[in-house]
Amino acid sequence: MSVCFPDKGLQLFSSIMGCPVVMEITLCVVFVMLASVDSCGGSLSFASYYGDHMVLQKSPERAVLWGYGPEGGHVSVSLSGPITQETSPVTVTEGIWRVSLDPVEAGGPYRVTVATQNSTATLTGVLFGDVWLCGGQSNMYFKTSQIFNASEELALAAKYPHVRTFMAALNYSDTELTDLTQVELPWTVPTARNLSEFSAVCWLFGRYMYDILKYPIGLVESCWGGTPVEAWSSSRALQQCGLQQTTDSPKDRNSVLWNAMIHPLLNMTIKGAIWYQGEENADYHQDKYNCSFPAMIDDWRMAFHQGSGKQTEIDFPFGFVQLSTNKKNSTDDGFSNIRWHQTADVGFVPNPKMPRTFMAVAVDLPDETSPYGTIHPRDKQDVAYRLTLGARAVAYNEKDVHFLGPFPNQVRSLPMHVNVTYDQAVSVTPSKDAFEICCSGNQDCSPQSLWVPAPIMQWGSTTVQLSTLYCLPTEVVTALRYAWRDWPCDFKACPIYSASRILPAPPFIVNLYSSEGNI
Repeated sequence: MSVCFPDKGLQLFSSIMGCPVVMEITLCVVFVMLASVDSCGGSLSFASYYGDHMVLQKSPERAVLWGYGPEGGHVSVSLSGPITQETSPVTVTEGIWRVSLDPVEAGGPYRVTVATQNSTATLTGVLFGDVWLCGGQSNMYFKTSQIFNASEELALAAKYPHVRTFMAALNYSDTELTDLTQVELPWTVPTARNLSEFSAVCWLFGRYMYDILKYPIGLVESCWGGTPVEAWSSSRALQQCGLQQTTDSPKDRNSVLWNAMIHPLLNMTIKGAIWYQGEENADYHQDKYNCSFPAMIDDWRMAFHQGSGKQTEIDFPFGFVQLSTNKKNSTDDGFSNIRWHQTADVGFVPNPKMPRTFMAVAVDLPDETSPYGTIHPRDKQDVAYRLTLGARAVAYNEKDVHFLGPFPNQVRSLPMHVNVTYDQAVSVTPSKDAFEICCSGNQDCSPQSLWVPAPIMQWGSTTVQLSTLYCLPTEVVTALRYAWRDWPCDFKACPIYSASRILPAPPFIVNLYSSEGNI
């Protein structure tokens, strides 16, 4: 296999060309490819994230292959394995070649050879399956060797030779790069050794999906701890939310990780993405996250669609983890607000503002004794499992997969209590303070208003009745919220779950005046 890493010094196209207009992204991707060739010396090679043992996206999409070659050379790509295929020759232009294969069904192994008149480069052990991109900050970066029961999980690695892993190295750039400047972990068949350093959520998600799908899964990890959403977003996305540069930390600057760790991947055809991030934004542009996060998703979708020659779906499925917990007994609303903003202030996904998304609620998975800090819970198995439920329903259209926890569809305030009706059967345990009411009479209750506990009085199959005893006789209940704390319950002990007790109810906040009792 031959791989070339472009010189950072040659990646100056964006400062000259720029990509300010969304409709021009196809041209910008071409310019990006043309900007970084000379560092390969004209030799025939694949781009950095192609390698032996990799997974290419299966049919019905077409996998894209690209790399570097001698200027003016004619390049063809051949596929040998369960089926054979050879592409029509393409001309190396400004040192870049690029081809799209015809659709290939899941399976392998394959040998992929790119050839010019005088040289060849080959990938071996290639499989076709679904490629998932895993991004975010430290809870996505959290290693498989750090989770609960890590030794047992690592021992399973050899049983999943068709789940392949790749990790981009940590790099940032002030300009959009064509290719990764460095690879941390090239494509590998999983072993306990290399898996120990790989993202736990990413691996577990891929392994669980393989158990369902029974065909190859490719996992691409590109994440960095302690980073805000702004660093992973293009300037186009940030402009939609009116965000300006306000931080001096190099890796936190607007778009620097998009430039170095996402933009280089755009030519790759992918099935979808999963994401675990938001902790950093609890203190940074918190009030903008209900715009910046959906905008990033929309922009990634458009960019991957265009960058892959329209092979990656324009609305590819995007899953994410709603924030877990950080500080027990904290009165700060940062995590609560971000959880709400992660849903574009709707409370659940998918929703009209965030179509084809799915969410793993993790508010009930705290880890008070985590040696990596309470902000890094070690139970990533439940997180990944909840993500797979959403992926099965949203990405793979399984009709009978229950993936959403209970959410209220009606709230009624009466003189002595509040009735909450859920959209599904619920399993309820008593709680004195998981529900809170705002009863100041102010029609514009917000998280900053005075909130008092609303103890659970009784419940039915789909309803919960809450007490209003902490309201003064002269007050009326104007708003209701649930699990609106950094650390609202102990491990798997929140009061409201699905009837099976598998899926926790997500946090919510509702103003009863504006909603007229309906959510």
